[in-house]
Amino acid sequence: MKLHARHEEFGLWESQSRILHQHTGKIVVTAALTLTLLIIIPLYYPLLGYFPWKASSWSSSTVSLFGYEDDIQDSTGVAAAASVKQYCDIFNGEWVPNPEAPYYTNSTCWAIHDHQNCMKYGKPDTGFMKWRWKPNDCELPIFNPAQFLKIVRGKSMAFVGDSVGRNQMQSLICLLSRVEYPVDVSKTSDQQFKRWRYVSYNFTIASFWAPYLVKAKQADPNSPLYTGLYNLYLDEFNDEWASQIDEFDYVIFSAGHWFFRPTMFYENGQLVGCYYCFKENVTDLTMSYSYRKAFRTAFRVINSLENFKGITFLRTFSPSHFENGEWNKGGDCVRTRPFMNNETRLEGITLELYLTQIEEFKYAEREGRKRGLRFRLLDATQAMLLRPDGHPSRYGHWAHENVTLYNDCVHWCLPGPIDTWNDFLLEMLKMEGRRSSEERLHLIDRKNRIR
Repeated sequence: MKLHARHEEFGLWESQSRILHQHTGKIVVTAALTLTLLIIIPLYYPLLGYFPWKASSWSSSTVSLFGYEDDIQDSTGVAAAASVKQYCDIFNGEWVPNPEAPYYTNSTCWAIHDHQNCMKYGKPDTGFMKWRWKPNDCELPIFNPAQFLKIVRGKSMAFVGDSVGRNQMQSLICLLSRVEYPVDVSKTSDQQFKRWRYVSYNFTIASFWAPYLVKAKQADPNSPLYTGLYNLYLDEFNDEWASQIDEFDYVIFSAGHWFFRPTMFYENGQLVGCYYCFKENVTDLTMSYSYRKAFRTAFRVINSLENFKGITFLRTFSPSHFENGEWNKGGDCVRTRPFMNNETRLEGITLELYLTQIEEFKYAEREGRKRGLRFRLLDATQAMLLRPDGHPSRYGHWAHENVTLYNDCVHWCLPGPIDTWNDFLLEMLKMEGRRSSEERLHLIDRKNRIR
């Protein structure tokens, strides 16, 4: 039998085919079932009602064009519309039909990896491409590639995190392909560390593979659940990105599903505990413990860099949608429509991870403000909670292939719901332009008053 290996990011994917061929003891079986339950907990909850701080300035976005031209007009007319409200929480809303989508295909964009190429492999419910995000109090324009490239001319953007973060970068390349294709300017042949340049705009995007954000090493490729055991050095920087990140104007952090793997926790060079390691005399700690420390350390990198003057974005946790079984026991994501807000809730470990991110972000933002650094929250969790229909499922390979693999309910089809993350990103960049204009006007007004 041919084994179709996917070195993707969700917690129990790597080396998964070995589980089918090996017998494990009762402890391992019990642990596997427990861990799986954590992964497939129903992901339910309309977020905004729980958190009054969501309305604060750092989690809001401004929906207006800020004076940029729209060389490519959205056929829905949304992109040219004036602001409905000056300030609007673009992350709180619903999915509404969009018959004009998609705006690229797998035949027009070469950046789609096979694992997310749902069109190539015959995903039957193509309606998952025909939705757009509608905030409750305003409109979110469809991504305008010409406008995006004008805003980022002469700048650079880095995606730091796991393969879901890389999924977003591939979406961005595909969305921008309507204007220009980038050239590969990578400094290494390692596919986990890619750089692409848009020559006409002198704009560079890069991906840095860092699924734990901090320094990490694989301690055992097999133990204890045949998904690999990792040592996490929770207070140590990951130099593969930390040593280069100060040259970027925008940095987008994201991480999540790798933290479901068995891990050993080190701080100050000492083992302090673990998560599902099954080691004698090692304290069993929670996943949230390492998640919090990892984000705290990653943000500490940014706030400690003397030369970094860019904007740091946190893209929040993107829930998976396994239903009707565990990930390795037939669990799948076969729904063909988005949820409405009143149909689902975010809870359990997924809610805990989301809140952990928010808390660490708020702390880092306060510290960064002291140095004049900017932190922005790209809060994609609610929007993606509502999209059980946009995952690849089994459509990351040909159906007739004799392979052993599991349904992918973690990553996102391209084109698909994840394209909305770049709608969010563009609106946030436009908000930065508006803030800069307001600051300049304020400075001019102040000078005039002094005179």
